[in-house]
Amino acid sequence: MRFEIMTLFPDLVDTVLGESIIGRAQASGAISVKTHNIRDFATDKHRHVDDTPYGGGKGMLMMAPPIYDCYCHVKRTMAEDGFTGTVRTVYMSPKGRLLTQDVVRELSAYDGLILLCGHYEGVDQRIIDEIVDEEISIGDYVLTGGEIPACILVDSVSRLVDGVLADPECYEKESLSSGLLEYPQYTRPYVFHGRKVPDVLISGHHANIDKWRDEESLKLTRDRRPDLMEKDPGNTENA
Repeated sequence: MRFEIMTLFPDLVDTVLGESIIGRAQASGAISVKTHNIRDFATDKHRHVDDTPYGGGKGMLMMAPPIYDCYCHVKRTMAEDGFTGTVRTVYMSPKGRLLTQDVVRELSAYDGLILLCGHYEGVDQRIIDEIVDEEISIGDYVLTGGEIPACILVDSVSRLVDGVLADPECYEKESLSSGLLEYPQYTRPYVFHGRKVPDVLISGHHANIDKWRDEESLKLTRDRRPDLMEKDPGNTENA
């Protein structure tokens, strides 16, 4: 899968996504992550990418022309590389659709994602109207820029791409993938500060272990995220 990220801070994105599982996935070729500095497409000698908004107000707004020229560069580069897959362009915005695991699955079906990271007070609406397929938010709060949300989106989507994780079970049975929160997990030592690992987990009885895990997932979801059960009434069984 290919990710093209348009940003004013490519080093930030490269640093975050160059480590751990996502960094290894890039090295192996399972995914491709390329950053594009929007400032490189500014046309004045001071490389301005923002200006004051019409109608007044505090802050600065990112201008449409540098973003559009960056976008055209991205599309041209993809074409030159022979990329012919399905692509969706996403603007990371607090006004967008909430990023959930269902949305992550939906986005993972595309062959490529072009992500636009806003900054300052956001971007000129006309660039959203011109190039963006949808806006996505990572939560009901405002950040200083779209770079961290873009990294979160890339990380969450990449985990569903073949070859990124060792086995599909790594994501199929974890929190939210099944519609429930994940059960508690334990490793060595058996006793830590007087707390023992639940006996069922060392019993070797896999049916009982699976039953315990299902029950714990239901309990956790009921206590901490009952809204998830409301979305899927079938998950309330035995809760």
